[in-house]
Amino acid sequence: MSQLSPLSLAQLENSGEFIERHVGPGANERQQMLETLGVQSLEQLIDETVPKSIRLQQPLAMGGPRTEAETLSYLKQVASKNQVKRSLIGLGYHETIVPTVILRNVMENPGWYTAYTPYQPEVAQGRLEALITFQQMTMDLTGMDLASASLLDEATAAAEAMALAKRVSKNKKSNLFFVDEQCFPQTIDVVKTRAEAFGFDVLVGTAEQALENDLFGILLQYPCRDGSLRDERELIAKLHERKSIVCVATDILALVVLTSPGELGADVVLGSSQRFGVPMGFGGPHAAFFGTRDQYKRSMPGRIIGVSVDSRGNSALRMAMQTREQHIRREKANSNICTAQVLLANMAAFYAVYHGPEGLKRIANRVHRLTDILARGLKKTGLPILNESYFDTLSIDLGARQAEIVSAAEKAGYNLFAGVDGVVSISLNECCSRNDVENLWAVLIGPDHGLTIDGLDGVSSAIPASLQREGSILTHEVFNRYHSETEMLRYLKRLENKDLSLTHSMIALGSCTMKLNATSEMIPVTWTEFGNIHPFAPAAQTGGYRQMITELETMLREITGFDAVCMQPNSGAQGEYAGLLAIRKYHESRGEGHRNVCLIPSSAHGTNPASAMMTSMRVVVVECDSKGNVDVDDLRAKAQDLSDSLSCLMITYPSTHGVYEEEIIEICNIIHQHGGQVYMDGANLNAQVGLSKPGVIGADVSHMNLHKTFAIPHGGGGPGMGPIGIKAHLAPFVSNHSVVKLDGPNADSGAVSAAPWGSASILPISWAYIRMLGEQGLRASTETAILNANYMAKRLGEHFPVLYSGRNGRVAHECIIDLRPLKAASGISEEDVAKRLIDFGFHAPTMSFPVAGTLMIEPTESESKAELDRFIGAMIAIRGEIAQVEAGTLDAENNMLKNAPHTLADITSESWDRPYSKQQAAYPLSWVAEGKFWPSVNRIDNVYGDRNLHCSCPTTDSYR
Repeated sequence: MSQLSPLSLAQLENSGEFIERHVGPGANERQQMLETLGVQSLEQLIDETVPKSIRLQQPLAMGGPRTEAETLSYLKQVASKNQVKRSLIGLGYHETIVPTVILRNVMENPGWYTAYTPYQPEVAQGRLEALITFQQMTMDLTGMDLASASLLDEATAAAEAMALAKRVSKNKKSNLFFVDEQCFPQTIDVVKTRAEAFGFDVLVGTAEQALENDLFGILLQYPCRDGSLRDERELIAKLHERKSIVCVATDILALVVLTSPGELGADVVLGSSQRFGVPMGFGGPHAAFFGTRDQYKRSMPGRIIGVSVDSRGNSALRMAMQTREQHIRREKANSNICTAQVLLANMAAFYAVYHGPEGLKRIANRVHRLTDILARGLKKTGLPILNESYFDTLSIDLGARQAEIVSAAEKAGYNLFAGVDGVVSISLNECCSRNDVENLWAVLIGPDHGLTIDGLDGVSSAIPASLQREGSILTHEVFNRYHSETEMLRYLKRLENKDLSLTHSMIALGSCTMKLNATSEMIPVTWTEFGNIHPFAPAAQTGGYRQMITELETMLREITGFDAVCMQPNSGAQGEYAGLLAIRKYHESRGEGHRNVCLIPSSAHGTNPASAMMTSMRVVVVECDSKGNVDVDDLRAKAQDLSDSLSCLMITYPSTHGVYEEEIIEICNIIHQHGGQVYMDGANLNAQVGLSKPGVIGADVSHMNLHKTFAIPHGGGGPGMGPIGIKAHLAPFVSNHSVVKLDGPNADSGAVSAAPWGSASILPISWAYIRMLGEQGLRASTETAILNANYMAKRLGEHFPVLYSGRNGRVAHECIIDLRPLKAASGISEEDVAKRLIDFGFHAPTMSFPVAGTLMIEPTESESKAELDRFIGAMIAIRGEIAQVEAGTLDAENNMLKNAPHTLADITSESWDRPYSKQQAAYPLSWVAEGKFWPSVNRIDNVYGDRNLHCSCPTTDSYR
């Protein structure tokens, strides 16, 4: 007879909490690691590591942890307060059908959403192939020579286009950028904000007025905001005669049937790929596309995927022109973009692959056909349609009836866009049907309209002949092979199998915090109540979103110690930009607009100086001492010398060198004494949560990387979210929005992102993460991250030099191992170690940042001791191989490190002329064979890829 559990009911109810799922090491493992570190308890380790001066005096007021079931049940109730109606608002956001094969096998698949940015391309060939397909799709539809691998959203892509235009325009005397009034309002808003920071002048007017001004560039919308279609060939030609760069924001589905902007003469083409199978999600995340002429490739923002070769001469993909990355170019970077929207770009590319050119044409033609039938019915009854030409959008002058019709439409289940002067716009989409057209007739005309779909169907003349696309689209074989679900499923799986993600092993990237992205956190993202909401839907319909966002803001304020939170920035770098804008506007409000100096430690993330450049600040570098800390004497001297012009300090805490700086409070005080503000980079917030608060330490503003500390997955290089916490005096100066007015910020504070709450649909992830962990779990996560990092530093420190440590020899949540002495002695570089780790089944840690020739390692709290020991074992084995090179028992050039990674093709090849065995190459430790991950290509030649830039899809034969 079994014995009943001796635990109390309370203990039984509290067992199995989410903290046990999220935190990797169990109690026994934690004790073993503590013994290795020579401490009695976790509390002792934290006392030895975290300065007492910054420690919280009381726990976070967060409440206890919630179970996964309880959390999802509550969030479902919150989500039910959103009213899901047929959204016909348009303005760049449209309902779309996510093909279920893509929904289940990509969007909901951790093999895709837990991967990291493809800096190690040998283990990222699948998503690189998807991204180059996205580029090919963009080039085909836009008519441009070159495309990027996605930007954050359409509005910020337009701002990047303006910056590119200024860089490349031959009209160097002009400081004026013209924006067509037919552009989307949120795009105009974001462009104005960016232009003000850069010191550009912006004029908004009719396209015809552009020729009355001396411009360096112009932004046009195609189709126009009111739905009309204009053939701008003549205007563009005249603008080119005046040396203006012509940028065109466009609709990706319309381009399936419309003449490409490239054919019209555009220099830059941009837009959102959202309606290619990505949910609206209250504004994001969505991948923007961006294409330009070949001659401007060195000025393009963001990432470009290119074709190179590996060491066997086979075709291989990589991020091209990586020297444009901010971590290298810093304040000389083209932009501060550090992430993209890779997961969403992949989905859009797969949508195009699955439907193919004929399927896309069917979808586009059906949308247009329904729009045309709707228009004919309205015209027949005398309603004034303002645009004679259109693809999917009609603008109707309803005069005094506007409010009545919009209300009636809402009651019937439709959201329309109410413009100025009584105009209502209706944008049809892929989800619309014959029934929707009939319902709209009933709303606009009356139930007894007497119209029939079949009676009004016919050949459309709404697209001018000169703007009807001729010729084929998407001719590459990838768009013409995978149209059955069976074939598509296998295609997606083939790509997934080429990539290493958190489903395989830990990804110990310093500063990137690749922790568990729990399934329970991810599930709400694809709920209809969150996915199918337009960002400009009436407030009464978005109560669930607003409640969830408000609750998340409240939790983030408590965690960080700030007075307010701005949720709009949709990446960490955007958060930096938004925070610096708030600082700049604050100084201006006090009559101190001359303050423009930004002090930045030499160890800072490269996005810091790049963001400062975007707000027209002058970067002054503060040196670090031999221990990696900010040189306080140098900081004090520079703050004193620049006191009259000091705007702010940008500092990461704990430092980018992986230590808690003891003098952080004094550092903040020095800046404040000289009238400056402190911007704290939130990249390392994972080492503060529950132990300290940036708003209490002395920071005035800080961004929070929700895709790092708060568990939003990296998605192979995006999405991300970078909301900022601000103190009360800065709160009026953060971003507002021209379409959805936000409470708190000044009305004239411009937007930094297209949507009012950024990428809102992924906010439930962080909301659930915090709620399920509660105060106890959040603090335990931080403490365990510190424990794991110190355990790894201790074990690896016996074989490699650990570059920096704080008091008592402790590190924060990450550590840097120095490979420079080994390289000097053996010729083995940090890149050799990174590639050799692939043979063990691991993604390399962060390479050569923040110090060249090093690896920065962050194990996070989610990895168990067993997984840490596997990684440590791999590193120790690699150190042994380096020792053999040092001793001369392994050839200095022909060895397993220089030849790494090894592919299955290497091992199965009949010829093997290397002075080490195939066993040593592919199975260097016994456990590797248990779940061997095979890279699909050998080491890629980066130099070849940049010298022979090729950024369109290679043929299938080239992969063979």
